Amino acid sequence: MQFLSISRRRTDESPAEAFTPELVANEGKTVKKLYASGILRQVWRRGDVGGAAIVWEAASEAEVRAATETLPLYQAGLLEIQAVVPLEPYTGFSS
Repeated sequence: MQFLSISRRRTDESPAEAFTPELVANEGKTVKKLYASGILRQVWRRGDVGGAAIVWEAASEAEVRAATETLPLYQAGLLEIQAVVPLEPYTGFSS
């Protein structure tokens, strides 16, 4: 099953210095590992605020939430997961 997560960086609650180059680099490494494992399918940077929209492939929402909790920015309290939405196939093209 696929899920869409929407996250935002907590830049209003945290100083810019909290987002250190090392932390941001570790975030990228973790995202690459999740992609290589197959659970993270697609990722986009948000255009409205700092954060991401991610498409996940997982058996459950709990599995997706567990994966998001491995992200260094989340672990540092600098990332809010605003939504995790289960996705279903669009049937409009079949008629």
